[in-house]
Amino acid sequence: MEQKQLQSQEELANLQPLDKLQGFDVRPGFYEMYGATAFPNGVNFTIISFKATACTLLLFHRKERQPYARLPFPPHYRVGNVYSMFVFGLKIDEFEYAYSIDGPYEPEKGLIFNKNKYLLDPYAKAVTGQSGWGLSLGKEDFYKARVVHNDFRWDQPSQTFPALRDCVIYELHVRGFTRHRSAGVQNPGTFDAIREKIPYLKELGINAVELMPIFEFDETRNMRQVDGRRLLDYWGYNPVCFFAPNTSYASEVEYNREGKELKELIKALHAAGIQVFLDVVFNHTAEGNEKGPYFSFKGFDNQIYYLLTPEGYYYNFSGCGNTLNCNHPVVREMILDCLRYWVTRYHVDGFRFDLASILGRSEDGAPMSRPPLLESLACDPILHQVDLIAEAWDAGGLYQVGSFPSWNRWAEWNGKYRDDIRSFLKGDAGFAQAAALRITGSPDLYPPQKRGADVSVNFITCHDGFTLYDLYAYNKKHNEANGWNNTDGADDNRSWNCGFEGDTGDPAILALRIRMIKNACAVLMCSRGTPMFFAGDEFGNTQFGNNNAYCQDNEISWLDWTLLEKNRELFDFFRYMIRLRMEHPILRENTVPCGMGFPFTSFHGTQPWKQDFEWDTRLLGVLFAGKMPPDAGGTEAGGPEASEEESPGREEEDILYLGINTYWEAQETELPKLTQGWCWRPLADTSRGADAVIQKEELLGNRTYIMNPRSVCIFQAKKL
Repeated sequence: MEQKQLQSQEELANLQPLDKLQGFDVRPGFYEMYGATAFPNGVNFTIISFKATACTLLLFHRKERQPYARLPFPPHYRVGNVYSMFVFGLKIDEFEYAYSIDGPYEPEKGLIFNKNKYLLDPYAKAVTGQSGWGLSLGKEDFYKARVVHNDFRWDQPSQTFPALRDCVIYELHVRGFTRHRSAGVQNPGTFDAIREKIPYLKELGINAVELMPIFEFDETRNMRQVDGRRLLDYWGYNPVCFFAPNTSYASEVEYNREGKELKELIKALHAAGIQVFLDVVFNHTAEGNEKGPYFSFKGFDNQIYYLLTPEGYYYNFSGCGNTLNCNHPVVREMILDCLRYWVTRYHVDGFRFDLASILGRSEDGAPMSRPPLLESLACDPILHQVDLIAEAWDAGGLYQVGSFPSWNRWAEWNGKYRDDIRSFLKGDAGFAQAAALRITGSPDLYPPQKRGADVSVNFITCHDGFTLYDLYAYNKKHNEANGWNNTDGADDNRSWNCGFEGDTGDPAILALRIRMIKNACAVLMCSRGTPMFFAGDEFGNTQFGNNNAYCQDNEISWLDWTLLEKNRELFDFFRYMIRLRMEHPILRENTVPCGMGFPFTSFHGTQPWKQDFEWDTRLLGVLFAGKMPPDAGGTEAGGPEASEEESPGREEEDILYLGINTYWEAQETELPKLTQGWCWRPLADTSRGADAVIQKEELLGNRTYIMNPRSVCIFQAKKL
């Protein structure tokens, strides 16, 4: 028996059978090559199981429930805890596969082997058995795997994309983004439909999309009927397999080329200058707890893949029934292999890790000071240039915003930014100082001398919670459609309905809601860190007050594209603010000190340089001051071309003032004094309605400005 991995082309070409199993020529395979891998002369199959006593490979014809071949791994095909077999003559288009694993059944020890179960390969690159959206597995059905061709042509040189701080991230749900009849796409709810919307994304100005889970997941788990409407696990945080794209997101069946449409989407987004981040779920699986299904990990090594209590039950730090045992060496290696696969085969640019604090728990559930998985991901050479973003909390109460183990590699969803900015913008007392810190990069959480603002992903809304429109249309959640008597979803929303709960025809209330959305957008785009917002916020999409729409595969969650024209001024404001952020480096980082002696950031009240942060303070001025790097250009967003004195290629002053009045009355504000020959020019004032972006040049002669109630203003230092 050869136990070393054959590597050279000559060795592969001369690979010869050593045994025969049920008419198939076989030999020991490549033990370090997990999963199923196609070669010109056959297919290699490798799996891991520590406690198994026997392993059988099952081969199926497409759509068949009974295998046409059962190939038990001979004892000498096992090295350590790895089974590997090379099967000659197999053509990947002609079969699907699964495994049968035998071993001890001692639930109190976490051992629940069952040779009668057909198991999905944890390393499967394509999953079949539940390919149509919303079609659940029947009682006699099970997941199988396919081997995929690896011949996709990217046909483009490797690209250099902006650093994370220079990104504006647009979070979207693949299905919900285009499923509504108003989307105007050929294949609604698919990867292909997003590709059709790339011109829209370019017009908006974002340069990164974050796709909510696209790993193969089971949307039918916990499927139920409520008031005649079918509810699904629509969001996708219910993974079945980590290496395989969700086949129901493709517009057509991609036999043995699963992932092709997703690759086409990523290729097209890259060509448009847009990075692709994946929302990945390594904290639990769709197998659930003791009462959940049994289709993969439970059957291979239940006590290795999951965190178990001493009695053999499942720890539930995910809130979804089980918790993946991420820091076990086998699971850690699988996660690393998985992320490397998405980077090398799909050219993914970054990952957002759902409930990432779970990734730092030990096998008994305790938080670790130096979690091996997080360190491995941070230091992995293949992942070196991709962005790693942590949702730095979990459902077990571990909250690590500002303290997530990082190795100077991990960024964080800044949940404190969301909470403090929401409270300040709605006019709550006592949040001015917290808002000032969040806007300037949360230095209390991310000290500049250590991690800095670059690791803060700032957001006011995301998939989880109110949309931005609903944040200013509802005081309370309205989740009755979920069927839990409105008990699910967060109660701490820090929202304000602007005077009326829900839909209204009152023009004054509607105008105020639009203004509040613009306020949020302006503050988000003028904050240090990386801004992220949820798809549809830019045109006032609503979920009708549902702040936990995880189960709503309908008009509650789907983007209503008719609102784009209805709220065109909102879209135009988002587009302007994104462009303003892109064109002014001082909003993103400290550059060259400005020539007027101002610090890079400073706080101001109604009088310049006087901000006392009293309990009732509801006016905040933030000054950003530096010089424009020579290659950054010098025109303001939407403004006139640069003058001869302010031409690209020269270091010019880059000074912006963000004024925020969350009070319900107007307040007169005096802006900081500028060097002689300079004055302040208003760029935006959200109180001006449809004219919030000030196109005609105005100059302030005396540095004073009346900030209207509940408004945000932006000023630029302008040389006369």
